[in-house]
Amino acid sequence: MVKSYKPKRLEEALQIIKNEDCILFAGGTDLMVNRKIYFDDKNSDKKVLFLSSIEELKDISSDSNYIEIGSMTTLCSVEKNNLIPEALREAAKSMASPSIRNIATIGGNICNASPAGDTLPYLYAAQATLVLESIEGSREVYIGDFIKGPRKKDIKKHEILTKIKIPLKEYDIWEFRKVGTRKSTALSKLSFTGLAKKKDGILEDIRLSFGAVGPTVVRCRDYENKIIEIGKDIKIPEIIDMYSSIITPIDDQRSTAYYRKEVALSLLSNFLLKL
Repeated sequence: MVKSYKPKRLEEALQIIKNEDCILFAGGTDLMVNRKIYFDDKNSDKKVLFLSSIEELKDISSDSNYIEIGSMTTLCSVEKNNLIPEALREAAKSMASPSIRNIATIGGNICNASPAGDTLPYLYAAQATLVLESIEGSREVYIGDFIKGPRKKDIKKHEILTKIKIPLKEYDIWEFRKVGTRKSTALSKLSFTGLAKKKDGILEDIRLSFGAVGPTVVRCRDYENKIIEIGKDIKIPEIIDMYSSIITPIDDQRSTAYYRKEVALSLLSNFLLKL
C-alpha cells in the first residue's frame, strides 16, 4: 500500500518533501492516466503528497505589476476569473470536459511539461514566471527556462511550484486557437497564441507562440523583434518562411507533422493579417 500525506499548509508540505521522497499529486488528471510511468519499479518506494487541501495555493490576486495565480487553481477557476487575461481563460476553457476542469490545475498543466499543454503557449507569450518554494527559500524562473523538454523540468525534489506570475500588460489584438479532433475533450494537435499591441497605428509589441509543434512550446523573440522593426512594411510570406524553419512537429497518433506545420503557419498568417 502506498503511503501518502495530505497537508493543509504549504510549510507543512515543504517540511515533508525535505525529509521524504514524494510524488506530488495536484489534480491527478494526468498522473493517474500515466500511473505506470509515475509508479514504476524505480518509484515504488515513493510516498504521495496530495496538494489539494492547501488553500493558499488556490489564490488569485493582482497588483500594479503582476497577476498571481496559485498553482493549485483549477482550470475551471482560471476560466471563470475576470482578473485573468482573456486569452488564458480561453485556453483553459478549451481543455477537456467541465468535470475534468474542476479537478485539473494550472500548476499540474505546467509541471506535466507536455508540448501539447494548452495553457503553455499563452504563458510563454506573456513572459510568465514561476515561483518555486522549498523549506530553504524560493526562486523565480521564466516558464521557458523551467520546461526543458517533454516531461522534463527545472524543479528539485524538495521544491513545489506555488505561483504563476503574469506581467500586467494590455494587448489590442489577441488570439488563442486550439486544433483538435473535436472542439473539446480532445488533446491538441497544435495550439497557437498571438498577442499584439499597437499605438497610433504602429506595432509596439508582438508575441507569438505555438504548442505541440516541437519538443517544447515554440517562441522566437528575435523573430518577434524583427516583425516590430519591419512594421507596416511587413511581408507575411517572408515571416512564414522564417517561422517554417523553427516549427518542427512530429508524426504521432493524433496527427501528422505535415498537417501540424501547415495549420500552424496558416494560423500565424491569419493573425498577422489582423495587425
